[in-house]
Amino acid sequence: MKTIVISAVNLNKGGTLTILRDCLSYLSSLAQTGNYRIVAIVHKRELSDYPHIEYIESQWPKKRWINRLWYEYVSLKKISREIGHIDLWLSLHDTSPNVTAKRQAVYCHNPFPFYKWTWSECFKAPKIVLLALFSKWIYRFRIHRNSHVIVQQQWLKNEFKQLFGLSKEKLVVALPNKTAPTSDLVKLSKPTTDNYSFIYAAAPDSHKNFESICRAVKVLEQEYGIHNFKVYITFRGNENAYAQWIFNEWGTLKALAFIGFQSRETLFNYYQQSDCLLFPSKVETWGLPITEFASFGKPMLLADYPYARETAAGSMMTAFFDPDKPEQLAEQMRRLIENDEAFLEKIPHLQLEHPISKNWKELFEILLKEEKN
Repeated sequence: MKTIVISAVNLNKGGTLTILRDCLSYLSSLAQTGNYRIVAIVHKRELSDYPHIEYIESQWPKKRWINRLWYEYVSLKKISREIGHIDLWLSLHDTSPNVTAKRQAVYCHNPFPFYKWTWSECFKAPKIVLLALFSKWIYRFRIHRNSHVIVQQQWLKNEFKQLFGLSKEKLVVALPNKTAPTSDLVKLSKPTTDNYSFIYAAAPDSHKNFESICRAVKVLEQEYGIHNFKVYITFRGNENAYAQWIFNEWGTLKALAFIGFQSRETLFNYYQQSDCLLFPSKVETWGLPITEFASFGKPMLLADYPYARETAAGSMMTAFFDPDKPEQLAEQMRRLIENDEAFLEKIPHLQLEHPISKNWKELFEILLKEEKN
């Protein structure tokens, strides 16, 4: 019997929690065969509870960074010895812990080592700046102990090769599951209106670059005199200092609609009703709204970064803009409002380097594959 340990004590919300759930769902079925023992080290079992899995819970590491570091590099060493012989230890949250195991692997979600922050963010979003400064060091520490390092896109693989000196054979591109809308989610028809509608679905974090959209809207309203459009953004304006700054600075613009956080069902309804997706984020490991919205076959205006070009591959009606030049975005928005789609293009697929996995089964086959002598 082989023993697999999943360490994910830091994952308790958002897309990373979805990854944990998908991972444990697959491992639960694997454990049912009787050939595998699965141990999951999690924040709370109730967040990802599956049969045939042994759980170790701890909320202490999440309380502060020093706790997290101590847990990763001291506590987990003891836990690994208590578990006994471990064939594979997979860390699902960026760090390469100090453990005793036959082989280790790490899943890297965090793109912030490659984020170009600004000095103004030191005041509006200091945690983001600190994350950008220290995450490179956190990634680097013990990374070469891993038999494989998992990333979601080819551009990240290229960066990891250059930054950490990892071989292409060690880096696995694990493509995330693509979520398409289903009939029970898409219920509403587009309202009868002359307004062209845009949507940007993201949390109010500074790297999401909402100010680029707000400045473009201001150009459209005050310089072009265009008012027959609406831009939906998914926060209220009171969530954090960055959200408050955005709302105080541009909340009076008539085209901006602060709709708040949306459930998956209501978000897909907004996707269905909106004419175009805006996505000006300056750094992502994937950019899930791009994948979700692309399934509708409608226009998308995306930040001209490698992650966006890779995620949008195969889309039919897409254009890119410099996220630091809102006037460029405003011009593209103006053309769409005036029914000019001539500048939109089909985005070609990127050639990916092997090893590649398209699901958890393929990923664990790579991670557990015995090396040939």
